[in-house]
Amino acid sequence: MIYVTGDLHGEIDIGKLNAKNFPQQKLLDKEDYVIITGDFGLVFDNSKEELFWRNWLHERNFITIFVDGNHECFPLLNKFPIQQWNGGKVHFINDSIIHLMRGQVFTIDGLKFFTMGGATSIDKYQRIEGKSWWKEEIPSKKEFDEALDNLDKHDWVVDCVISHTTSIRIMQERGYIKENNSLNKFFNMLEKELEYKHWYFGHFHDDVKIDNKYTMVYYNMIELKDEKEEVN
Repeated sequence: MIYVTGDLHGEIDIGKLNAKNFPQQKLLDKEDYVIITGDFGLVFDNSKEELFWRNWLHERNFITIFVDGNHECFPLLNKFPIQQWNGGKVHFINDSIIHLMRGQVFTIDGLKFFTMGGATSIDKYQRIEGKSWWKEEIPSKKEFDEALDNLDKHDWVVDCVISHTTSIRIMQERGYIKENNSLNKFFNMLEKELEYKHWYFGHFHDDVKIDNKYTMVYYNMIELKDEKEEVN
């Protein structure tokens, strides 16, 4: 089984994954997955508290996989060796926590996922570059080029898109603060060119099913059963 939920922000919102708030985990095992749609936040400073929560996740009855958000320590995250997993590039934080790198296509439990982390920190002017904010929050040209190459290899057809932020179009429709950078423009293009069943994203701290193809997720734990049924 695969579940999707929103930002963790380190230990701040990790309670959504405990047995009380996520009782379904009692039926899961290490062949099941929980996807975090960015702002994972538990690869930030390797503090004792952070390592405690990473070990706590390691002991859950599932594998945690995540795309990066804007509130990540990218220099530390990128120190982990790049490995191949289920068709794409990843960082193994530990045996049960996996970072899905940008612009990759993965096949997980019979579903094909395109992953593209990153977003703009709208509060970056109140943060300190290299300490609480990093310019790597927006993908590089190399990452965009790799994304396009990988989509070409899969004929621009996937089951799900997992990202942190979303397209300019959706932000405008929802009345959110407009992020207008290369990543949001890239997502505008994907909406038109990519064939997919559903797109899940976080970042905006709300749970909203926007239409039949988009879901903004924060606290909810969404089982990907409809997509699985379509594949079967």
